[in-house]
Amino acid sequence: MKKMIHSRRASLVTLVAALALSACGQEQAEAPQQGGGQESPPHKVEVAEMARQDIPLDKSYPSLLRSDDEVTLVARVDGFLEERHFEPGQLVEEGDRLYTIEPDLYQATVNQREADLQSARAELSRAQRDAQRFEQLLSQNSVSRQQYDQALADQRVAQASVAQAEAALSSANLDLGYSQVTAPVSGMIGLSQINVGNLVTSGTELATITPLDPLEVRFQLPQRDAFELRRQLSDGGDTSDIRARLSIPGVSGGSDSELEGHLDFLGSRVDSGTSTVQASATFENPEATVLPGQFVRVRIVGLKRFDVMAVPEIAVTQGLMGPQVFVLDEENKARERTVSLGEVAGPWQLIREGLEPGDRVVVGDPAGLEPGMMIDPQPFSGDAEAVVEEAEQEEAQEQAEAAQQMEEGAADGQPAEGEEGAQ
Repeated sequence: MKKMIHSRRASLVTLVAALALSACGQEQAEAPQQGGGQESPPHKVEVAEMARQDIPLDKSYPSLLRSDDEVTLVARVDGFLEERHFEPGQLVEEGDRLYTIEPDLYQATVNQREADLQSARAELSRAQRDAQRFEQLLSQNSVSRQQYDQALADQRVAQASVAQAEAALSSANLDLGYSQVTAPVSGMIGLSQINVGNLVTSGTELATITPLDPLEVRFQLPQRDAFELRRQLSDGGDTSDIRARLSIPGVSGGSDSELEGHLDFLGSRVDSGTSTVQASATFENPEATVLPGQFVRVRIVGLKRFDVMAVPEIAVTQGLMGPQVFVLDEENKARERTVSLGEVAGPWQLIREGLEPGDRVVVGDPAGLEPGMMIDPQPFSGDAEAVVEEAEQEEAQEQAEAAQQMEEGAADGQPAEGEEGAQ
């Protein structure tokens, strides 16, 4: 933006100068020139005294949406698929019935296991009575010790048979429950992989349920950004306190759609291959605006660069030695200063080298500034975005004035109708 403003500003200056020369040639102004030795008044422009500060960043990171709780439904019993209780693409709730796999067969097995349990309990009751009877007879020396021990063993066997029958009944009830396939999570269910009437076995995949709210994104942070986040968290914050915004280019007719969320994980190691740190964020998606698998961009809200030197981006120009800014000397004259640039943070340009705390830097629009020009320093509010907007407004005004001068020049250059006829 800065380069475009400066280049268009230079073009406008050239155009206006050309129009002025043309007008002078046509009109042949005879006004006497006044003394040119008078000094022009100081140029008014915003000036800021440099100091280290914390600058918020406006960075986004590419990522892929995913649903962390996505589930693939798998048959857990064998049998024929008798019914399907949903339509593909339907939103299902946890616990909804989805498939029926031959429940009558497993109900019959449950009935059989219940009968086996009743039989085992009856046998246990008989064995307990026998043991009690033999215990009384042993006290009267009417039976041998061996007969009494045999009665106790029969009682224990009957107890084990009851436990075995109870376990078999529990297993049969589990299989009966598995014959009704229900939704383990809430979400959107996909296409059915098996048609009704087919034989399924344990392990056969049936369909996939994808929860759409919330959604998770995993992305890679450059190690410096991760370090800055760690620095913010060291002040007593928590990862969930760091807000994030997710944008999906192209949604809603070409305009980006944004979701609000929060950071829920920040890795503790740097990937040696990419020099990045893994992070993840969770975003609420109640209207199912976006779907897993979409490519998105994630922006961390509140990410900062700490203790840096920065100027409004518009204050940086291109000189013979590279990027430069104008600084004021003790006499308030503009002097060029070559600088080394860092990254751009919104309307701010971070400066790596070339400026020191206390330097007075021209932070307003540098159009028309020249080395040695007297400057009337104006206070800087600290709002870099406002400076850029003001420069854009001035540029628009200059464009309008240049267009008007072009129209007037074209009108002056056309001969009158009577003069054309006389010629």
